Amino acid sequence: MTEAKQNPKQPSNAKDAPPSNTEKDPSDWITGDEPMTGAQASYLKTLSEEAKEEFDANLSKAEASRRIDALQEKTGRGK
Repeated sequence: MTEAKQNPKQPSNAKDAPPSNTEKDPSDWITGDEPMTGAQASYLKTLSEEAKEEFDANLSKAEASRRIDALQEKTGRGK
């Protein structure tokens, strides 16, 4: 029987996987102070309309991310 060799650069299972970089706290973002992206603005506008709340077009990327999370919670969308 041949034993399979493990690639040392790849984790053997999910438990050994490095932490994900896809869900960082917005306060830790290097570009968090930049203006929100077009995609953020579009989604935030939609969520704001659904939640019947004011849309603020002057939010930073980090502020927009936190606002999206709050409005998703309020509207039942997303996560």
